[in-house]
Amino acid sequence: MQQLEAREVSLSKVFSGDYDFRIPEYQRPYAWQVEQASQLLEDLVEAMDRGDDEPYFLGSVVLVKLPTTARADVIDGQQRLTTLTILLAALRDATENPLLAKQLDEMLQEPGNLMLDLEAKPRLALRTRDQWFFSSHVQASGGMKLLQDIHPRTLRTDAQRSIHSNGLVLFGRVAAWPEDRRLQLTKMLAARTFLVVVTTPDLASAHRIFSVMNSRGLDLSAADIFKAKVVGDVPDDRRDEYADRWDDVEEALGTDDFADLFLHIRTIVVKERPKRELLKEFEDLVLSAYVPGRGTEFVDDVVVPYAEAYGILRDQNYAAVSGADQVNVWLKRLDQLDNSDWRAPVLWALSNKGNDPDFLIQFLRSLERLAVSMLLRRVYATPRASRYIQVLRELTAGKGLSSPALQLSPEESTETRQRLDSELYKVAPVRKYVLLRLDELLSGASGVAYDHPRISVEHVLPQNPKVGSQWLEWFSPSEREYWTHRLANLVLLNRTKNASAGNYEFERKKKQYFTAKYGVASFALTTHVLQQSTWNAKLLAKRQSELVELLAQEWAL
Repeated sequence: MQQLEAREVSLSKVFSGDYDFRIPEYQRPYAWQVEQASQLLEDLVEAMDRGDDEPYFLGSVVLVKLPTTARADVIDGQQRLTTLTILLAALRDATENPLLAKQLDEMLQEPGNLMLDLEAKPRLALRTRDQWFFSSHVQASGGMKLLQDIHPRTLRTDAQRSIHSNGLVLFGRVAAWPEDRRLQLTKMLAARTFLVVVTTPDLASAHRIFSVMNSRGLDLSAADIFKAKVVGDVPDDRRDEYADRWDDVEEALGTDDFADLFLHIRTIVVKERPKRELLKEFEDLVLSAYVPGRGTEFVDDVVVPYAEAYGILRDQNYAAVSGADQVNVWLKRLDQLDNSDWRAPVLWALSNKGNDPDFLIQFLRSLERLAVSMLLRRVYATPRASRYIQVLRELTAGKGLSSPALQLSPEESTETRQRLDSELYKVAPVRKYVLLRLDELLSGASGVAYDHPRISVEHVLPQNPKVGSQWLEWFSPSEREYWTHRLANLVLLNRTKNASAGNYEFERKKKQYFTAKYGVASFALTTHVLQQSTWNAKLLAKRQSELVELLAQEWAL
């Protein structure tokens, strides 16, 4: 019986006649956003610019595939394969070299062979509803250049919109490069970029493999390997003591958070973005300063204090004679962000300035201002992480609260305020954070906590008011287009959104949808709406100005 097979395969072989990739209809659609696609390109460029000849691994894919056929149903790896296809298409349509364009096109599309009875077709077939768009605007030669003529509103699915936005970004970036740089990346992709391809002959087996590969705690983690090296370096008469100390902090944090801690320690010590896998980089750049000879110091001076700081950060349970409540409020706010890059400088501050609550309060306030600005401006992973690393460098250099990296430039402040004044609802990670902070300010309570299982954002003026409704009398088409998604028209609800209730007339909406039990609104932001007798463009203009100004003052914009 054919068994599981796993092997390293170069992209030149992945995108060849050896594989005919199909995304089964039951799979979720393509969903990577610009941030993930940009990060993939950024990581590849970093590996290319290092100038070494080491293989670069992009992870694994799990396939249902028989050894006698090229057909391969993709069980895991759709996002990566689709984004790589977009990147290869961008390089093909951007190159000025006809031979290179032809060779890239053959990686994207099987040209067909009469003698071998091979039909011409794309190497990767998405789900039926998205494949025509993907084939004609990505895989077909010249298709990437047509993307700019398409408006996202005309596309039928979220997957098509993701393909469109990612295609525009990747094509725009590689098209701006000189030809020799495009060739350099293409060579790296073809020759020394690899996927681990896991194949099995049946679906049930593939899903078991996928579950095991994505489960936590079954294999030795990086933390387990670090423990063996460090504790093994401790003198025999103290080895059990230090093994127990290590186990105690791991148990206190839990396996997943303890593993996450080492990523942050690496960042704090190295003060650079990761360039290789944690296991190798941590040993070379962090552990090498302690092992051999100083294993006890690594546990005492690094693992234990940073594990304690991580527990404070996660649980928001900082304790001090004064100021502890304010520190925990700022930690709670930061924890509501859509990324964790801010954690490394906060861990440094908690570990090194833990006895100075005044410093922590001012530092966390400044860091939240920076974090919110980058959230609103949608600064993606690489420059966002680089900014926090610069904060770390300046903190450890003794610059403290005067760290230039903590400050916003005039241009950054201006753009942040402009984003507050724009169609905020359209960016999901932004809208909820901003509205919760705004609700705090309106309520006059610092760090107000809501005991609701679900908090959602709702429009007052509906997105699609019914024909003949009062909304259409109060707002012209142009006013509705302008105001619907802006801050002044948004409220918080402590319930799941209801599409039909969202279209109620204003009075009914206030009474039946925007209130909780006993006619009381849960949020100060929503209470302000309940006090209005009408809802029109003039009122929204005044409300928008007031709300944006309130946030601008809070964040010193």
